[in-house]
Amino acid sequence: MADMDDYLTVNRANWDERAPAHAASPDYGFEAFVADSDHLSSVVRFDLPLLGDISGRTGIHLQCHIGTDTLSLARLGARMTGLDLSPASLEQARRLAAEAGPPVDYVEADVYTAPEALWGRSFDLVYTGVGALCWLPDVDRWAGVVDDLLAPGGRLFLREGHPMLWSLDEALTEALTVAYPYFETPEPIDDEDPGTYVETDVEFRNNRSMSWNHGIGETVTALLERGLEVTGLVEHRSVPWEALPDRMVRDGLGEWSLQEHQERLPLSYTLQARKPQR
Repeated sequence: MADMDDYLTVNRANWDERAPAHAASPDYGFEAFVADSDHLSSVVRFDLPLLGDISGRTGIHLQCHIGTDTLSLARLGARMTGLDLSPASLEQARRLAAEAGPPVDYVEADVYTAPEALWGRSFDLVYTGVGALCWLPDVDRWAGVVDDLLAPGGRLFLREGHPMLWSLDEALTEALTVAYPYFETPEPIDDEDPGTYVETDVEFRNNRSMSWNHGIGETVTALLERGLEVTGLVEHRSVPWEALPDRMVRDGLGEWSLQEHQERLPLSYTLQARKPQR
């Protein structure tokens, strides 16, 4: 397996450089949060039917990046904490919370050290958004962190890019072609990409990233083996970014779907689980 410190160093540098560009991009919509106290991120708006009422709950958002989803959850009434390994991302998240409110507590740490960084705190809600799990090498270890962070009766809410989507080669436009692992592998996908997923004119220097795919069965099994009860699993035909360029259309919620044969490929999924009462 890739050295732990190596992958953290590589990915932190990648996210640190991109955080200011993401915050300045219209895709994240910082200005809309400041202008409208009821504004929610498109990701959380999509989540609402399954997320339900979270008012009064304590929540931890793992891999929160620049905090738009974290702030949106706080606007729904949860008392939110955001955690991320990138100090530059958290700088933008804190700025947004200060300008737009309500307040959010942010903690700098990687996911696997979250229980220690949070001083053993437990939460009613562990939330993880799209494009997060792929930066972790071991989904079973992630499930252990979720278990440690959840209070008895607490709930995991995960919406993630579908592992079948992650296995496709986005650069091949003539057909949908499987080019990467579906299942978790010991070695990462070691990639060099000068771009990012939002509109920006910024030219980046830290372009290397290290990621892993995790099959749905692996992810569900990891939670079950920790004693969590899976309460929902929904596969979606859309994803919040143009994952397959030139082959997708965007809807009014900001979600992207295949132009043709949407029934053939799941693009994201929502997985929910609950920690039993002790």
